[in-house]
Amino acid sequence: MAAAGRWRAGLALVALALALRGPRAEQTEEHLKREHSLSKPYQGVGSASSGLWDLQGNAMVMTQFIRLTPDVQSKQGAVWNRVPCYLRDWEMQVHFKIHGQGKKNLNGDGFAIWYTKDRMQPGPVFGSKDNFLGLGVFVDTYPNEEKQQEAQKRRYSPGNQRVFPYISAMVNNGSLTYDHDRDGRPTELGGCTAMVRNLNHDTFLVIRYVKRRLTVLIDIDGKHEWRDCIDVPGVRLPRGYYFGTSSVTGDLSDNHDIISLKLYQLTVERTPEEEKRDREVYLPVVDNLKLPGMEAPLEPMSGLALFLIVFFSLVAIVFAIVIGVIIYNKWQEQSRKHFY
Repeated sequence: MAAAGRWRAGLALVALALALRGPRAEQTEEHLKREHSLSKPYQGVGSASSGLWDLQGNAMVMTQFIRLTPDVQSKQGAVWNRVPCYLRDWEMQVHFKIHGQGKKNLNGDGFAIWYTKDRMQPGPVFGSKDNFLGLGVFVDTYPNEEKQQEAQKRRYSPGNQRVFPYISAMVNNGSLTYDHDRDGRPTELGGCTAMVRNLNHDTFLVIRYVKRRLTVLIDIDGKHEWRDCIDVPGVRLPRGYYFGTSSVTGDLSDNHDIISLKLYQLTVERTPEEEKRDREVYLPVVDNLKLPGMEAPLEPMSGLALFLIVFFSLVAIVFAIVIGVIIYNKWQEQSRKHFY
C-alpha cells in the first residue's frame, strides 16, 4: 500500500512537472477515463457481450496481468479498446513487464502501444498491421539491424548504434511502411534506450499528448523517478481513434505482460492563437518533418490558374516562333547579298 501511495504521488508530480514544461506554466487537470482504461481484476475483458476490451490471438487474461504473448516462439497477441477516443489532450500510463528465459539479445521481439484508426487487425508490426493510420510507440527488445549487419560481416557504425531494448515512436498517415529489418529507424520520431527485461521491480511508460506535443517518459529503475525519452512538437492526431497494445514473438521469445493501461483526460487552458493552431485534423501528420510519404499533398490547381498557364505557354510558343522566323529571314537576306 505504501508503494502504491508513493506511485500515485509520483504521478501527480509528473503531471505537475509536465504542465510546467515549456515557455510558461499551464493549468492542467486530469481525470481517469475508465472506458479507455484497463486494470485488475480485468472484468469483462474479451467477453463477446460485455466489457470494453477485446482480446486477439494468443493474449490471455491472468489474475495479475494480461499476457500478450508467452515465452514461446511464433506467438501473437493483442488487446484493443472497443471505444473510440475523442479526447483532445490525454495521457496514457502503461504498467508492463517483459521477462523470459532468453539471454541478452536472444529474446524478442517486444510490444507496441497504439492509437490508430483501425483495431484488431494482426500484422507484422509487433503483431499489428503495417501502413497504419495513427501513432505507434514501440518497446523493441531485439536489434534486427545490428544482427543482420553482423551476419553479413559488415561493420556496424558505433555512431549510429542504438542500444537495445529501445523505445521509439512513429506517426503514420497510412503511406509509410515500418522497416522491421532496420528496427523502424527510417520513420522514427525519436527514441531512447530502456533496459526493461527481467527486472524485479515495476516498469512504467507514459505517453502524453497535449497541445499537439507528444512526449514519452519512462520509470524503469525502481526509483519512482521519470526519465525523458521522446519529445516531439507539432504532432497532429485525429480524434476518434482506438487505443490498443500488441506483441509478437518469432524465433526468439519473451513473456510480454500488461498490468494496466490508464488513460487520463487532460484539461489544458489555451489561448485564442493556440485554439486556432490546434484545429481538428483528419489525417495524422507531424509539422516540419520530412519523412518518406509524409509530405503534405499538393492543393489541386484551380481552373483559372490552369487556363492562365496554358494561355501564357501558348503565347510564349507563338512569340518564339515569330522571333525564329524573323531571324531566319534576316539570315536568308544576308546569304543572298554575300552570293551576289
